[in-house]
Amino acid sequence: MNKSIVLAVKTGKILFGTKNVLKNAKTGKVRLVIVSTNCPQKFLRELEYHCKLSQIPLTVYDGTAKDLGVLCGKPFAVSTLAIREPGDSDILEVIESG
Repeated sequence: MNKSIVLAVKTGKILFGTKNVLKNAKTGKVRLVIVSTNCPQKFLRELEYHCKLSQIPLTVYDGTAKDLGVLCGKPFAVSTLAIREPGDSDILEVIESG
């Protein structure tokens, strides 16, 4: 899954930030939502609700927000990210088969 996330960040269209991800999940404009294990529970519940309504898969990354930020090549913690377009990545298939 790590390689797929890295490739999606490099070649696809990715959204970072809890407010941005939530807004796009509400409108159904994303294809996958990934959250870190230490994402705030209040936000996670709201995000799960809107993803379910919009039929968007949501997966929990096995690592903290800091780990996810490093994986994405960002100098900050990333508690949530959303994939609009996976680019050359097979992340959507990896999540479906996982």
